[in-house]
Amino acid sequence: MRILIAGELNVDLVLQNYHSFPSLGREVLVDDVSLTLGSASAICAAGLARLGNQVAFAGKLGCDSWGDLCMDSLAKLGIDTSLVLRDSAIKTGITVSIASARDRALVTYLGSIGALQTADIPKEKLRDYRHLHISSFFLQQALRPDVKSMLAAAHGYGVTTSLDPGFDPAEEWGRDLLDVLTEVDIFLPNELELERITRRTDCIEGLRALQNGRTVTVAKLGAAGCLTLQNGGPLCISSFPVSAIDTTGAGDSFNAGFLHAWLRRQPLAEAMRFGAACGALSTQGLGGVATQATEAQAIEFIAGNS
Repeated sequence: MRILIAGELNVDLVLQNYHSFPSLGREVLVDDVSLTLGSASAICAAGLARLGNQVAFAGKLGCDSWGDLCMDSLAKLGIDTSLVLRDSAIKTGITVSIASARDRALVTYLGSIGALQTADIPKEKLRDYRHLHISSFFLQQALRPDVKSMLAAAHGYGVTTSLDPGFDPAEEWGRDLLDVLTEVDIFLPNELELERITRRTDCIEGLRALQNGRTVTVAKLGAAGCLTLQNGGPLCISSFPVSAIDTTGAGDSFNAGFLHAWLRRQPLAEAMRFGAACGALSTQGLGGVATQATEAQAIEFIAGNS
């Protein structure tokens, strides 16, 4: 399955298991640290590649050591980087994740993260793929104004599309996203993003508010599983019980698993269950890509937890 991920690239510095959460004027200790490939887009791409898909990445990086780390990591995963541009005028972005098994806080320097533009991706290239996925809508400042036209061009070539909005650091949750969704086949927010985007505190009401006749919205609810609407009613899939080491990128690994199954025309409930398995397995190591599942591992994990 040939899939194009268009999005942000950065490194993640993961500070794991803080003894107490840092506050101004204090120094705290953590139990472990890793510097690894980050970004919602790259973690999803890595998950899809690990599951056996042919994945290409369109993005932008600085000409620096962090950019080299990203390129080397993508190459080792077998991801096509021919559409990744290097720009000496910008620095590669970084996210510092201060994490525990329960939750995490993120601090991000955007740099190259917000630099990708639709002009950087020749539209005729879209015809080479079966699916186009975009993550971090609110972080991708240069891409955001033209996302809808790129998704529409993809549909013109018969390419299916998906979007994960990510968190809006400005807390504005612009209404332009709702217009973009008319060109999105699969929308993958988490519970908080769904609430902020729709201004609804009830998840089912939020899902109903996003119905537009085209988009299937699957909300990721963390330990509560995932939720969508099917035939007008709620369809909820429970999460898998695991002892998480690091939740960094679990939602992006869910996206990879869900899309892997959905693109193979699995029933919606089965695609959600497969995504939940991939998300759960990704929490068993530091960073978003260290313990992502193969297809065989995900199938075995589901069978063992049925």
